[in-house]
Amino acid sequence: MSDSASKLSPVSVWALAAGGMVGGGIYTVLGVVVAVSAQWAWLSFAFTGIIALSSAYSYVYLSNTFHEGGGAFDFLEKFNDERLGGSLAWMLILGYVLTISVYAYAFGHYVSFAFHGGGWLTRGLAAGIVAALIGLNLAGVGKLTKVEIAIVSVNLLVLLGLGVYGLTQWDATQLTAGVEPRPAWSGLIGGAAIFMAYEGFQLLSYEYDRIKEARKYFMPTLMSAVLFVVLLYIVVALGATVLGGAATLIDFKEIALSITAREAFGETGVIVMTVAAGFATAAAINSTLFSTANLTKQIAGQGELPAWFNHTNGANVPDRSIIALGSLAGVLAVTGSLSALVEAASLVFLATFGIVNWLCWRKSDRRRWIPALGIGCGVVTGLALLLRVAIGKPVAFGGLVLVVVLIILGRPFLLNKTKNQDRENDA
Repeated sequence: MSDSASKLSPVSVWALAAGGMVGGGIYTVLGVVVAVSAQWAWLSFAFTGIIALSSAYSYVYLSNTFHEGGGAFDFLEKFNDERLGGSLAWMLILGYVLTISVYAYAFGHYVSFAFHGGGWLTRGLAAGIVAALIGLNLAGVGKLTKVEIAIVSVNLLVLLGLGVYGLTQWDATQLTAGVEPRPAWSGLIGGAAIFMAYEGFQLLSYEYDRIKEARKYFMPTLMSAVLFVVLLYIVVALGATVLGGAATLIDFKEIALSITAREAFGETGVIVMTVAAGFATAAAINSTLFSTANLTKQIAGQGELPAWFNHTNGANVPDRSIIALGSLAGVLAVTGSLSALVEAASLVFLATFGIVNWLCWRKSDRRRWIPALGIGCGVVTGLALLLRVAIGKPVAFGGLVLVVVLIILGRPFLLNKTKNQDRENDA
């Protein structure tokens, strides 16, 4: 196959970017955001969408500036800030692991609901899909671009159809059915709680070298994909709540869209939504695990992670990274709660996108208002989420602070220790 034939076309980039966000995002966060913001759930998606759009611009701008693929870790290296880059890399890997766990959590709940399964089946499905995709990646067939694009296309059509149908049945009372109306500012709190729904588009920055005529097409393609997803989330947030009712979506937040589809189309709707959610979340797990394992290998190769993670198997796959990251995500999916996993992942990506916007602001000489807007909205959102977690989940907040401290202070110690052990083994 020629090099040009293996390049990602603008259509492929658009589909993968949109799929990276929607793959597990809306399936897992809709009930969470309705619980916080009720009739203002759409505003939550709109406000955090501004951060996503600004961040997409910053990712593309920096990728085009440095003429190579890479994410926040690589960008910080270009600014000669390797210490911050190393700490951020560890946080970013943690964020991806949390994201995989959320997708697996969603897969287990949506598929189990269709088969009227209980807790054991739900947990078994969540663990099973992660195990299956670990095996797929270890065999060297983790990246199936054409399959992912096909899944994304069907997924987007199903969600768009559900949202538009809901809007045609408009009844504003459904937005607060069974719950107390929320003030408009709750939209900011809700957006903070579910920001990870916009995670995923930045994975395309790692594929920069594979994008056809990236300097020409990457910016308009990625920006249009993120804008489409923002609008899709708003339509689904309104349409699905009209169909299902706010209280119902909150009570069944783990399977909010299946409940909505059943209210609208009966058991046929449940089947269609289960197929869409199952394939979408599985594809999202697969692509995120593949990209994160390769990112981990790259970071280990540059000395910012123990060399143990740099190992590859006979298929040139970073096997240890895949097994370690996938296993941790599987455990979190089985033992964690939806809100806690989503909020923790949201904090990680808010911090990451904020740093990328800051780097873009420093590097650019025009349109600096775009990354500045992302920074401003990100700070407001991040503070709102920290406050929400600190008040509502003090134990989880303490655990998060401990993890950050361990990464910042413990990372240099661990790296020095592993390097000394490697020297002793070589000697």
